[in-house]
Amino acid sequence: MHERERHRIILSAVQEKSVVTVQDISELTEASEATIRRDIAALHVQGKIRRVRGGAEAVHPPQLGNLAGRPFRVSESVNIDKKRAIARQAVELCDPGDAIIINGGTTTFQMVHFMAAHRLQVMTNSFAIAEHLVKHSKNTVTVPGGAIYREQSLILSPFDNDAIRNFYARRFFIGAQGVGPLGIMEADALIIQSEQKLMHQADELVVMVDSSKFHRRSSLILCPLERVSTVITDDGIPEEAVRMIENAGIRLIVASPVAQAIKEDSSSVA
Repeated sequence: MHERERHRIILSAVQEKSVVTVQDISELTEASEATIRRDIAALHVQGKIRRVRGGAEAVHPPQLGNLAGRPFRVSESVNIDKKRAIARQAVELCDPGDAIIINGGTTTFQMVHFMAAHRLQVMTNSFAIAEHLVKHSKNTVTVPGGAIYREQSLILSPFDNDAIRNFYARRFFIGAQGVGPLGIMEADALIIQSEQKLMHQADELVVMVDSSKFHRRSSLILCPLERVSTVITDDGIPEEAVRMIENAGIRLIVASPVAQAIKEDSSSVA
């Protein structure tokens, strides 16, 4: 990753979470901790952040009340080639006229780029997904009621009397913080509450995660593996994760970022 892109990610992270650690940014950017320390030092000299022990903090801390997990702007460009390949495979599961639910996230957001020619009935709690589909597609879009969490671009409500219970879908597409033997993991209780409500409204649960998510863990379990119908990931998935998914009786779809790039290049030439 180029230095300019690393700096953008660091600045976005401290704007949303006030304090970030060297380890957090190293995982986000896939750069060494030594490189991240140099980046933080450079941004500190420029007056854009404050260098603190083990990380960096915002010059002007954001307001409290953010959800746990990475902000949308921070994660959006991480593993983007893998996310696009996964998203294309997800959209190919959809038939004309299908009713689907798409949960907010940077991997699920990539689905919008392949939905322009579709006419699906879409329920989403993602402000970013809803906005893009309304502007750039013929899909019918429904959003639940609730507050907009700007950092994650999510619409969430703790109440039951919203549009969710009146929408029935064939498939529910979600991302995740991690996938392990205990199930699908998320970082925030309010997000889990929203996702569990949405899960009740769909026949199938399709989990869209890049291969790095099989190495990550979170303290909160959304659902056991047995609830999942399909997992879509990239070709970097570890062998032990393949065995875990197959042993759980889950359909596994492996997307190739290289094949996806070739397909997009061919389409642009045509």
